[in-house]
Amino acid sequence: MTDVTVVVADDQAAVRDALAAMLDLSPGIAVVGTASDGAEAVEVTLRLRPAVLLTDLRMPHLDGVDATERVLAAAPDTAVVLLTTYDDEESILRGLQAGARGYLTKNAGRAEIAAAIAAAAAGQSVLDPGVQRRLLASITAPGATPAARAEGGAPPIDLTPRETEVLRLIADGLANRDIATRLFVSESTVKTHINNLFAKAHLRDRAHAVRYAYETGIAASRQGD
Repeated sequence: MTDVTVVVADDQAAVRDALAAMLDLSPGIAVVGTASDGAEAVEVTLRLRPAVLLTDLRMPHLDGVDATERVLAAAPDTAVVLLTTYDDEESILRGLQAGARGYLTKNAGRAEIAAAIAAAAAGQSVLDPGVQRRLLASITAPGATPAARAEGGAPPIDLTPRETEVLRLIADGLANRDIATRLFVSESTVKTHINNLFAKAHLRDRAHAVRYAYETGIAASRQGD
């Protein structure tokens, strides 16, 4: 199996070097470059074309959001995972709207970061549980959901009951493995349901799916089943 190639970007040398060393010890991951700011992250990523750019959010010259946008505009096959100390709603939404596939806080351990990198390289999205709670809080805050629903329109009528349940569980913050356990099916079956519902609802990624589930009332409809 080919290793997932990664570029690590962080303006703090100690953090950058520690992340690179830690990831190099993770099976299936190869750090191919590092960068000390957003501008260098873009340059190194476009030159080396890694599978994943793991980048800090706040950096000099060019922040992680702008770096994400520039990288994805020129190298859309590269996935971006944001790793930062910032977990406020504005930072989360800016990062996800820029196209980042993952958003983790620096409290995440090596296994969690490595799993997020592997998931991002495979086309999946990963949100730190705390980040997901904040995202849900911003969606379900008083006054937020009605406006979002009015803008989002009605949910698709062709989601199957199983696809709807999978979407609810995604909104609950469950990973694919946990959804499979909950529904007594294989993880590959869960992935098939996710691919189908993403296509039907025109969802970009997991973060978009969480927002969509709350905007349409699908996530909130469990109690009324």
